[in-house]
Amino acid sequence: MKVICAGYSKTGTKSMQAALTELGYNVYDYMENFAYLYDDWMKILKEGGTTEDFRRMFENVDAVTDLPCYYFWDEIHKAFPEAKIILTTRDNEDIWATSLRNQFKAQETSILSLIWLFSPTLMRLHKFGKHVIMTGLGINMEVNFFGPRLLNIDLARMKYRRHNAHVLQEAPKDKLLVFNVKEGWEPLCTFLGVEVPSKPFPKRNVNADIMNELREKDPSLKRARRELAVITSLFLLSCAGIGLTFARKSPFYFWHEKLICLPKLFWG
Repeated sequence: MKVICAGYSKTGTKSMQAALTELGYNVYDYMENFAYLYDDWMKILKEGGTTEDFRRMFENVDAVTDLPCYYFWDEIHKAFPEAKIILTTRDNEDIWATSLRNQFKAQETSILSLIWLFSPTLMRLHKFGKHVIMTGLGINMEVNFFGPRLLNIDLARMKYRRHNAHVLQEAPKDKLLVFNVKEGWEPLCTFLGVEVPSKPFPKRNVNADIMNELREKDPSLKRARRELAVITSLFLLSCAGIGLTFARKSPFYFWHEKLICLPKLFWG
């Protein structure tokens, strides 16, 4: 582990993942933690974890971003004390809160919020997200079929402030960079001791559109799409079979069979 991104969700974490990947780091973001470390995280979220747990989980990972890692940044740093820590921030708290609201609304309208019950992968992702987001953001992700989920923005703001204060107070000053992704490559590359890429600094999830990107590219969500395709096909076949069964018992089906036979009476 070389870099621990301790910045809160909606502080440019997806852009940081892309930037560190561009710099050659093997990065675990939210979906990688779900895909490869699901059982470990569920145990930690329910029962707690040890320094050895985190060392084993991330021994072959270069960097981590976003939930659930930012919430456990200090435990991960105990396992990898030489790792550098990056605290990503926004220009002010109101901008961060607005961004969180927009992401929350985007998730509400996502098709994934309606169909997760029909895919084993999405059911697993929903369970993971429910525990992770409650722990890290204090937001209840239970599905409400009679209205939108409630976002307690005051509680979210409080957790955001406390988290940032904790990082600023506890992180070793010689290993900490407070960084706004709007600053671009220069301060980040200087801190990491690497060359500045020729490409522009990446901008991801700018308009809370990350789910559209993940649906097309993420392996777990691609698998979920295949599962849904299979389930949809089976459902349609079942409906067709049930419909045919009832049709054969209908008097209309009997007369249909008789009408089909009429031409044979005249033309043999």
